[in-house]
Amino acid sequence: MAKKQFKSESKRLLDLMINSIYTHKEIFLREIISNASDAIDKLCFIALTDDKLGMTRSDFNIFIEADKDSRTLKITDNGIGMDKDDLENNLGTIANSGSFKFKNELEEKPDDIDIIGQFGVGFYSAFMVAKEIVVNTKKYGCDTAYCWQSSGADGYTITEIEKDGIGTEIILTLKDNTDDENYDEFLEQYRLQSLVKKYSDYIRYPILMDVKKSRVKEETKDSDKPEYEDYTERETLNSMIPIWQRPKKDVKQEEYDRFYNEKFMAADKPIKTIVTSVEGVVTYKALLFIPSTAPYDFYSKDYKKGLQLYSSGVLITENCEELVPEYFRFVRGIVDTADLSLNISREMLQHDRHLLTIAQNIEKKIKNELTSMLKNDRENYEKFFAAFGRQLKYGVVADYGMHKDELQDLLMFYSSTEKKLVTLSEYVDRMKEGQERIYFATGETAAAIDALPQTEMLRSKGYEILYCTEDADEFTLQTLMMYKEKRFCSATNDDLGIESDDEKTEDEKKDSTALLTFVKETLGDKVAEVVESKKLVSHPVCLTAKGGISFEMEKYFNAVQPGSGMKAQRVLELNMNHTAVKNMEALIQTDVDKAKKYAEVLYSQALLIAGLPLENPSEYTDLVCSLM
Repeated sequence: MAKKQFKSESKRLLDLMINSIYTHKEIFLREIISNASDAIDKLCFIALTDDKLGMTRSDFNIFIEADKDSRTLKITDNGIGMDKDDLENNLGTIANSGSFKFKNELEEKPDDIDIIGQFGVGFYSAFMVAKEIVVNTKKYGCDTAYCWQSSGADGYTITEIEKDGIGTEIILTLKDNTDDENYDEFLEQYRLQSLVKKYSDYIRYPILMDVKKSRVKEETKDSDKPEYEDYTERETLNSMIPIWQRPKKDVKQEEYDRFYNEKFMAADKPIKTIVTSVEGVVTYKALLFIPSTAPYDFYSKDYKKGLQLYSSGVLITENCEELVPEYFRFVRGIVDTADLSLNISREMLQHDRHLLTIAQNIEKKIKNELTSMLKNDRENYEKFFAAFGRQLKYGVVADYGMHKDELQDLLMFYSSTEKKLVTLSEYVDRMKEGQERIYFATGETAAAIDALPQTEMLRSKGYEILYCTEDADEFTLQTLMMYKEKRFCSATNDDLGIESDDEKTEDEKKDSTALLTFVKETLGDKVAEVVESKKLVSHPVCLTAKGGISFEMEKYFNAVQPGSGMKAQRVLELNMNHTAVKNMEALIQTDVDKAKKYAEVLYSQALLIAGLPLENPSEYTDLVCSLM
C-alpha cells in the first residue's frame, strides 16, 4: 500500500510536538499505557450491556515486552482495538482524539466512564524514542485486523494483517544510541518497572511484564556451595488501587505512614495526615501530609514545593506548585481529579478555574487542620511549629503582608512570663488593664533578651514580653503592625507608651537637661538624641531606636548585604539615678575632659549591650584603661 501523508500536520509540527511539548522522553510510556487503559475502558463499558463479549473486568490487562536483540519495546492491550477508519482518524491526524469522541458520543450518563486520553497527541510522544512505530490492531466486532506503520513525519501505511483476538499491539523500534542519549535504557527491566511505578502505578488494570529472576537450584539447596539458575516470572507492576481512593475507615495510620515514607522518600513520620474528598463544582480526592521534621534543604532554593497531581490515577506532574501556597510549602501529598483541563499533553496545565478552586480548598483545609491541632493537640503543634514556624513567619512578611490575616493566629512566640511558646491571642487575653501595646524584644536567645536593660522596666511592672529570637520574628511583627487593635511595640523603641511615676522639680529638670546636652555635644552625630530614660532601673545606659528601622533590621540587612549602609537612628538613654551617670555629671564641674571620656565609654557600652559593633574597639579599650 502506498504511503499516506498525515492529514493536517507538517514535519515541522511533528518535530515541535516530539521535541518541545514533552520535557522528558520517559513520558512516552505513560502516554501509551494511558491510551491502552482507555481502550480497555471502552470495551469494559460495552461489556456492561453486551453479553456476547464474554469478558469480565478481571480478564483485561496491559502487557509490556522488551527485546534487546531487536531493540524493540512492545505494549499490548486487549481493549476495544481500532479499525481502518479509526487508524485514519486517530493516528492519521495528529491531535485528534478517539477517546474524547467516544465519551461525547455516549447517549446516557457520559460521566459513568472515565477516559484519560482526551488529548490526542500522547501517542506521538513515542517518536521521541522510536525511529519506527508499528500498530497491529483488531477492533471488537470486526473480522479484519490492520497494521499501521510509520517512521515519523514522512507519513504512514495501513495494511490488512492476520491477528488473533481483539486489542492493540504497539511495537517501538528504538532509535540508535548517541553520545548524548542512551535509548537502550528503555529496554532495561528495572527502568521499565520504575517508569510504570512512577507514572502508571494507579492505572485500573494490571500492567504485566515477564521479569527475570534468580533462584537456588533445587538440587543444590542444601549444599555448601549452592548453584543458581535464572527463571522468568510474570509480575504485575502496578498497585492499581491508590490508597487515597480507599475509604479512610479502611486504612490504618500505619499504612498512611508507610505510603508517606515510600512515596516521598522521607525518614520521619508525618505529624498530621489529611484525607479529603470533595464532590461538586470540582471533584477531587487529596491525601496530604504535614511532616514532623523539615527536610535538610527545605530553606534552600533546591527544595521543590508542590503536590503530586494525578488525573484519574495517572501522574501529571510531581510538583504542582499551583496547588499549595508558598507559606504552606512544607505540605507533601497527592491530589487526584478528573476535572482538569489539560492541553496538548498531560504535562501542560491550563490555569483554569478548576485548578484554582482546588488550590483554594486545599489552602483552607490545611489552615483548618493546623488550627485544630493548635487547639486540641498543643504538644504536636509546638513540634510542628519548631520545624516550620519560620515558614509561616516568612508567609506573613511575603507579598507585602498580603497573607497576614490568614496566618497570624497560627504564630507562636516565647513569653517572658509563661516561659513557653504562646499565641498572640493568648497574649492579648492576658494583657494588663489599660495596656495598649503588645511588647516584644529581640535577641539571639531568651537568656540574652532577659539581660537587656531595655526590658527591665517592662518586667518590673509585670508586662508580658514576646521574645523574638529568629531573624524573621521582628519583620513578622512589624508587618502585622497590630493584632486585635493592639499595636506591636519593641522594647528598644524610644517611646514605650508608659507614663513615668517620677515627678521632678524644676531644678532637677534643668540639671538633667544640662547633662543631656553635654553628652549630645560630646557624641555629636553618633546619636540622634540623648534622653533621660524611663525604662532603665539598675543599668546606667541603653540604646533605643528612633524611626522605622530597628537595630535588628540594621544587623540583618548589613549581614546579608554588607555595605548597604542600613543604620537605625540611635537614641542614647541615661539612667539619671545610676552612680556612673551621677559621677559623670559631677565631673562636668571639675574635669570636663574626663566627663567626656565617661560619655564615650557609656555610649560604647550601650552599643555592646545592643549587639552592635564598636566603631573603634582599640580606641575603646585605650579609653577604659585611661580611666582605670
